[in-house]
Amino acid sequence: MNIFGIGLPEMAVIAAIGLLVFGPKRLPELGKTLGRTLRGFQSASKGFEEEFRRAVDTVEAEVSSASPAAIPASPPAATAPGPASDPGPAADSGAAAVSSEPADHQAGG
Repeated sequence: MNIFGIGLPEMAVIAAIGLLVFGPKRLPELGKTLGRTLRGFQSASKGFEEEFRRAVDTVEAEVSSASPAAIPASPPAATAPGPASDPGPAADSGAAAVSSEPADHQAGG
């Protein structure tokens, strides 16, 4: 049995310390309170999860029901920079040329 990474021996030690600190009359009360608290957290997390799923389902339904006329058939063609649009080193206005070659190859040596 392994709950939250705590094995049976560790749980026994924690229970013994709790028994010593709180006493035999108060320990069952604390257990009930802890159980109710955990149950409340579980129900709150389930409620949050259901609300989140409803929101996601609503958005998916809106997207799937969008009219095909509102969605373009294909995105406009973008012009990719290439040799025709690259003016080359002649249009360089004194700025240093950037190359992917190592620096020792650029200097001619």
